[in-house]
Amino acid sequence: SYCYLHSQKNHSDGVLFSTMLTVIIASYQYGHLAAHCIESLLSQTKQPDRILFVDDGVGDCTHLPDIYPEIEYVLREENLGTVDNFQDMLMRVKTEYTMFIGADNWFRSDAVEKLLEQDADIVTYEIMVTGEFKMNHPDANRPNAMNNGDVWWHRDGHHGSMMYRTSFGQAAGYARREGGVNSEEDWVLWDRMLEMGAKRVHLTEPFLYYRRHRENFINCR
Repeated sequence: SYCYLHSQKNHSDGVLFSTMLTVIIASYQYGHLAAHCIESLLSQTKQPDRILFVDDGVGDCTHLPDIYPEIEYVLREENLGTVDNFQDMLMRVKTEYTMFIGADNWFRSDAVEKLLEQDADIVTYEIMVTGEFKMNHPDANRPNAMNNGDVWWHRDGHHGSMMYRTSFGQAAGYARREGGVNSEEDWVLWDRMLEMGAKRVHLTEPFLYYRRHRENFINCR
């Protein structure tokens, strides 16, 4: 079941895509980090047309609507799991493009502007790894990997915060890939969109600042 804050429109009525970009902030036990992520979107040189925030049943984000009432919230009372959570949020989008970001990460201040300049169905970009455990990242010891103390993670390909054309994403859908190392739900979406003929552009700049959240969470328990 859901607790809705702010008006939610019916997104299953087939309304045509209009404005450009919806960014979905997804949180699971990252309520203590989410403000940094929200601030990074509210401070963009080009604002996204819509920001949706979803807490997947943890309950640690109830303070955010009072601080940031200008964005929309879905605060779930029960956990759906990553795949169903992402799929549900994707189907609420009406803008031409969609982009997800974990609530523990944040975007460079010109990310939205630069990504929307591209003529593509999927726009990928590189990542800057930050936070307490960044030196454990496999790229940390590569030549020229460090940038002001952070690790430039060269990702010429899939990752969960890629920007994609909503019509391709909704047709492909989030799903689990059974077995193997690439079992994350984003890989199925990625594979299906490419099979459908989606045109991809890759930008060799780091637009996403990524905390190594799994390690951070494990080590701060």
